[in-house]
Amino acid sequence: MQKDNGSGGTSTPTARLRRRRGSNEFPPEVDRANGGHLLVNDNTKYKSMLIRTYSTVWMIGGFALIIYMGHLYIWAMVVVIQIFMAKELFNLLKKAHEDRHLPGFWLLNWHFFFTAMLFVYGRILSQRLVNAVTMDKFLYKLVGRLNKYHMVTCYFLYITGFMWFILALKKKMYKYQFGQYAWTHMILIVVFTQSSFTVANIFEGIFWFLLPASLIVINDIAAYIFGFFFGKTPLIKLSPKKTWEGFIGASFTTMISAFLMANILGRFQWLTCPRKDLSTGWLECDPGSLFKPEYFTVPDWFPVWFPWREFSILPVQWHALCLGLFASIIAPFGGFFASGFKRAFKIKDFGDSIPGHGGITDRMDCQMVMAVFAYIYHQSFIVPQSLSIEMIMDQILVNLPFEEQQALYVKLGQLIMERQFGES
Repeated sequence: MQKDNGSGGTSTPTARLRRRRGSNEFPPEVDRANGGHLLVNDNTKYKSMLIRTYSTVWMIGGFALIIYMGHLYIWAMVVVIQIFMAKELFNLLKKAHEDRHLPGFWLLNWHFFFTAMLFVYGRILSQRLVNAVTMDKFLYKLVGRLNKYHMVTCYFLYITGFMWFILALKKKMYKYQFGQYAWTHMILIVVFTQSSFTVANIFEGIFWFLLPASLIVINDIAAYIFGFFFGKTPLIKLSPKKTWEGFIGASFTTMISAFLMANILGRFQWLTCPRKDLSTGWLECDPGSLFKPEYFTVPDWFPVWFPWREFSILPVQWHALCLGLFASIIAPFGGFFASGFKRAFKIKDFGDSIPGHGGITDRMDCQMVMAVFAYIYHQSFIVPQSLSIEMIMDQILVNLPFEEQQALYVKLGQLIMERQFGES
């Protein structure tokens, strides 16, 4: 193989690889020099482990602080993550030469992005916004108007972007521009589908966001550690450093962690109570039967030296095992999908914003799959399927103006009085 002396001669295969600014992609020759794909054979693994550990500690610390601050701050964190993910994905198909001939065209991507954000979060948080301003008549009417015209506002914002795109079309740039248009819409689907479920989980109770997200982190860390020390058998060709040893070890670790974490997290009302408005105050509620401990006595045949003769289990711990099983077996396929996607574009990471981890998107691949499952599981097996007083009240507050609510109150009072006199 000829050496590239920088004089414009024959380039090496490494030079011919398509590289992206900010990517830490490396060619196969470098990988072989390090001892192969598996972590146990990587000569630089201890250095990368230290960098990865340092970043992980900072991320977990910041994550814990945001969880403590509450629902709105967690939602803000999700929004920031979305923006970084969109930025990394937008940059993936950008071409500097074409962009120079299309000044301002990149603004169109962000126009569609923030329009989608307004639509998704307007739908999810409208009811809680109404609950937050119920006591103020002026704000209540204003929010009611905004909710009423929310969909048409988002529609015309989208149509504005659509017309902007058509007017921005330039000869000899059609293919690139339509490619960017399609790519932008695919990003919106990927980013906002998972994030909408994530935000819904947050306001159903931080527990339903924190536990699934933590299980993905635990699974990722455990797979790295088991693969780091014991990985010998490759798991899947799409992700050469993944091993069966890491996969199996992480599965057991995640299942055990799910069962234990549910017992710990389920005892804090701050984590289990749903947030019905957009306030930041402390929460108190009836946690429900899922979060009330059930006590079990150890059978007589247990050894005398066993320290616990009685122990408590929260019913939600059995549900946590289902979440742990999904996080262990199914969610990693989100990572495999991302690995195949990166191979298609010949990049190692989506970005380099997190040292040792890559970009934000690299950390969210499995979380996207897990968030959707956690929401569907919660709605299917946890939320009562019959109507409740709270559900009816929420619908009244969101869908009826103040005057109709007063009329309903009077009518309901009359019906109750007639029943009372009828029964007497």
